Amino acid sequence: MEFLSKYYEIASAVLFVIGFATLLFSKNLIKKIIGFNIMDTSVYLFLAVKGYIEGRKAPIITDGVQSVSAYINPIPSGLVLTGIVVSVSVTALMLSMTCVLYARYKTLDLDRILIYANKEES
Repeated sequence: MEFLSKYYEIASAVLFVIGFATLLFSKNLIKKIIGFNIMDTSVYLFLAVKGYIEGRKAPIITDGVQSVSAYINPIPSGLVLTGIVVSVSVTALMLSMTCVLYARYKTLDLDRILIYANKEES
């Protein structure tokens, strides 16, 4: 029964495995970027779940309640927000580099790009 009560952690782990498998086994660069984003999202879900405490509120003082025990820890939420900003920036960089590779080699298949790049070096 304890196993079923942690379904958010299980969902996070499953998403991470799906993203990692996509990153490893896909040859298409766009699919690799999508897999990377799925992995990022699973980490954010995990951090958000671990930072949440049942029965507590977001750390915004309302109704004059200043007790620390009434609020959740804001650090995991801050880490998630920072991670999302970094993830968007990294995704934009990866997509722009993919556009450059496609313009040069006319393919998104990583194996073909490596073959073409090796031919250019020879």
